[in-house]
Amino acid sequence: MTVPDISTTMIIVLCVAAAAAGWIDAVVGGGGLLLLPALLLGLPSAHPATVLGTNKAVAIVGTAGAAVTYVRKAPVNVKLAVRIGLAALAGSMGGAALAGGISKDALRPLIMVVLVVVAAFVLFRPAFGTAPSTSPVSRQRVLLAIGLAGLGIGFYDGLIGPGTGTFLVLALTALLHLDLVTASATAKIVNCCTNAGALAMFAYQGMVLWQLAALMAVFNLAGGMIGARMALKKGSGFVRGVLLTVVGALVIKLGFEQWG
Repeated sequence: MTVPDISTTMIIVLCVAAAAAGWIDAVVGGGGLLLLPALLLGLPSAHPATVLGTNKAVAIVGTAGAAVTYVRKAPVNVKLAVRIGLAALAGSMGGAALAGGISKDALRPLIMVVLVVVAAFVLFRPAFGTAPSTSPVSRQRVLLAIGLAGLGIGFYDGLIGPGTGTFLVLALTALLHLDLVTASATAKIVNCCTNAGALAMFAYQGMVLWQLAALMAVFNLAGGMIGARMALKKGSGFVRGVLLTVVGALVIKLGFEQWG
């Protein structure tokens, strides 16, 4: 697909946004909060599906780089992460199929309430996600993680999308008793699965600006790998701080879209 005329200044802005989004996404998820608005600003005349497709082509590279960095350093159960990821892929396809018939304006207030509750929970539970449980996770919890973090959040990702990575980190931490760093690592593998499915569909429809995506992906990859290394080095306390910041930003963004 042909890239529209974009100024050099805007290309630089998009590359910087891609790097920052990769960093945020690697640490706690939610990089799309920055990357999508940047692409909408840089591509004002592009079809929304083209913006989404280009976003996926950029994000999947950074997510994959962060996932590889995490897997090499963090105690990630890759087999379980892939099982959850495949369920999320199926869920996102179902959500995307229904997205056209559901008012997203009606969903935003509900999502904002959930996010505020999540922020309060993390804020007033300082020990949440600071250390993994020493007891083994039951089969029931594993199945619940596949159903909720996989099918459920995957469905949400296909239906509306904002904050999917953040929801994954929170769900995996709560359901599998992971620390926040390991949950972030697991979420990256799940995100790779959902991004791959979405990208395949957008590519089939011809809705990806490949040249622009390739350039931005280099910066997104660098940001993602730096973010993963920082999370591994600084630990769960650092991830918790970024998590609260991203949740707050997401609430503000959704509120502005609803009432701004």
